[in-house]
Amino acid sequence: MTLEDLCPGESGRMEKVTARGVLAQRLMDMGLYPGVDIRVIRNAPLEDPMEVEADGSFVSIRREEARFVEVCAPR
Repeated sequence: MTLEDLCPGESGRMEKVTARGVLAQRLMDMGLYPGVDIRVIRNAPLEDPMEVEADGSFVSIRREEARFVEVCAPR
């Protein structure tokens, strides 16, 4: 499952980033790294971007980028 599949109010634990290069580095710089708990806060009116909480920080991420973040159910 990817971050893009989660709806507002749902959460998960990040497993890995499947992107490469600059996008992978950008996602990790925003605090999206393996092992972090992620919760979807809300979607914008047209569902893009989505706001997520990762390790106490709020981040807006495009659905196009969220597709590269694999998550699983929280432990």
